[in-house]
Amino acid sequence: MRKIFIQLILSIAAMMLLSLSLHAQKGWYTDKTESMPVLNADGTVTFRLKAPGAKQITVGGDFLPEGMKYATLSRKDSTTWEYTSTFTLKPEIYAYTYRIDGQKALDPLNLFVWRNISDLYNIFIVDGERTQNYQIKDVPHGTVSAVWYQSPSLNMQRRMMVYTPAGYEKGRKKYPVLYLLHGMGGDETAWLDFGRAAQILDNLIAQGKALPMIVVMPNGNPAEEAAPLENSTGYNMPLFYLPKTMDGEFEESFKDITSFVEKNYRTIKKRSARAIAGLSMGGFHSLYISANYPKLFGAVGLFSPAVTVQEEYKDNIIYRDIDLKWKAQMEKNPPLYWIGVGKADPLYNDVAALRTKFDLCKYPYTYFESEGGHVWTEWRIYLEEFTQLIFK
Repeated sequence: MRKIFIQLILSIAAMMLLSLSLHAQKGWYTDKTESMPVLNADGTVTFRLKAPGAKQITVGGDFLPEGMKYATLSRKDSTTWEYTSTFTLKPEIYAYTYRIDGQKALDPLNLFVWRNISDLYNIFIVDGERTQNYQIKDVPHGTVSAVWYQSPSLNMQRRMMVYTPAGYEKGRKKYPVLYLLHGMGGDETAWLDFGRAAQILDNLIAQGKALPMIVVMPNGNPAEEAAPLENSTGYNMPLFYLPKTMDGEFEESFKDITSFVEKNYRTIKKRSARAIAGLSMGGFHSLYISANYPKLFGAVGLFSPAVTVQEEYKDNIIYRDIDLKWKAQMEKNPPLYWIGVGKADPLYNDVAALRTKFDLCKYPYTYFESEGGHVWTEWRIYLEEFTQLIFK
C-alpha cells in the first residue's frame, strides 16, 4: 500500500511539473513574439519592450543609419514601449541593445545573443539575397575545430579555430589556406560568430563560387592564449585594448602558426595557395605580415585596415623600411591585393592615403568601396567578395 501511495504521489508531482512546464512554455513563446523586433512589410523594423517602471528607453545598434547613435522608444500603453524606424533596412544581420534609464540591457526574450569583445548584443536578420550565404543551407558542411598549438616565439600554448571544407576528413586531397584575422579586442571566435565565416564558406563552395579551402582563424592578441573562459586566466573581463596587439610581436610570431598548419594539415605548400586577410587590426596585421614575408602569401585582403604604426613602435623590425618591403613584395610577381572599406568608416582617409601611395608606385590592387562604417555588416561582405577571387 505504501509503495502504491508513493507511486501515486510521484505521478501527481510529474503531472504538476509537466503542467507548469507547458504553461511556462506557452507564456514564454507569447512574450517572445511580442518582444522580438518585428520586420514590417514596408522594410521598416519595430522594437517593442515591456518595462512598466521605465522613464526612458532607447535602442542602438548597427541597424541605425550612419551618424544616428540611438533611437528613442515611446510609450504605447502603461507597460509597453515601442519604436518603428523611419528608414528601411537592407538585407543583413543586425545587432542591437536597449538602454533603460541609461542602463544597458538585452532584449530579455530574444534568445539570439552574440558577444562582441566585452559587450553582448541581441541580433535579428532581415532576409534577402545578401544574407543567403550567412545562413545554414542544405549543402555539404565543413568542420570547425578548436586547435591548440605551441608558439615558441611567444613561449605559450595558444588556440586557433580551423575550418576544414566538407570531405576533408575522408580524403587525401591537399587544400589552399586562408589565414583570417580578427580586429582589436576580438579573438579567434569573432569571424565564426559575428562574421559567419563557416556559413559563407560552406555556401560559396557548394555554389562553385569559391574553391574548397582551409581557413585558419588565430587569436591576434599575443598576450592571450585564447578567448575568454577558454584560457587559463578564467573569469577575466574581455578588454578592447590588450597589450602587444600592434607592437610587432604578433607579426613576428606568425610563422609559428603557418608552420603548425603546414605540419598538421594537408595543405598545398605554395605561395599561390596561401592567402591572408583581416579586418581593422587584423587588416593591419595582414598588411605588415605579408610585406615582411613576401614569398609566403599569394593573396592579401585588407578589410577596413588600420594602417598607421604607433610612434613608439616605428623602429620595430616589422615596421621599419616598410616602403622597401612593399617594393620587394609588389615588383616581381605581386600578390592578388584586395582592399575594402566603407565610405562612412573612420579609417577611410587612412586607407585612401595607403591607396595613394600604392597608386604613385603603380602597385596593383583591387579596390572595393561599400556604403557603411566600421562594422560587421561590411566585413561579412568583404569576406564573401574576397574568397571568390583567391586561389583561382
